[in-house]
Amino acid sequence: MVAEITLQDEPRYFALIPAAGVGSRMGAATPKQYLQLGAKTILQHTVDAFLNFVPVQHTFVVVSAGDSYVDTHLQTAEKLSVLRCGGDTRRDTVRNGLRQMALQLGAQLKADDWVLVHDAARPGLNQHLLHHLLDNLDGHPVGGLLALPVVDTVKQVLDGRVKTVSRDGMWLAQTPQMFRYQLLCDALDQTEQVTDEASAIEAAGHVPALVEGHPCNAKLTLPGDLALIARLMGIPFEERKIDAK
Repeated sequence: MVAEITLQDEPRYFALIPAAGVGSRMGAATPKQYLQLGAKTILQHTVDAFLNFVPVQHTFVVVSAGDSYVDTHLQTAEKLSVLRCGGDTRRDTVRNGLRQMALQLGAQLKADDWVLVHDAARPGLNQHLLHHLLDNLDGHPVGGLLALPVVDTVKQVLDGRVKTVSRDGMWLAQTPQMFRYQLLCDALDQTEQVTDEASAIEAAGHVPALVEGHPCNAKLTLPGDLALIARLMGIPFEERKIDAK
């Protein structure tokens, strides 16, 4: 599924959604991004947030080569392309997606174009948060990410001993994580063991900006998260057992 891309004036923004994971902790028969939440799948909610956001020129969803769900669980759209180049890790999936994105856009893609990388399993992203992110990163040389300041007391367990850790200056990373295209590519090329894009940017010696997000942008990870996210999004939800594998 590849759509024709029409670029607009600067600044330009592209969304990249890694969706090659299986979400094993959900214990469901299908990958978590294809679970139903109200009238749409999780992935459809996520994609629609970008399709409805005018500043984003195009949205790319990266799935595994053998994905058998995306064609029936995600609606086609003019500003949407599905890239079947997912890797073994998130880092590999994002890097492969950036590479395929460049091939599709060709010379139209510039080194300083913005890429918003967003978790497929964060369906609560909304227009307010996207505008908030873009407004706060306007003109920033590196980029940044949505995040939540830690408000609870933090405990750490090491060798069976419990220790209280200061929460001062601690944040919980969310997505989108928005960085310049070439800067992000270079950072991911320099490191392999990262759990998010900001980690690669940091390892490359850059300082990403933290932009306060919102709990509605929670990530679906465990079975109980589905009901919580539905409440945060205002979607009626009937508690039921997720079909197990």
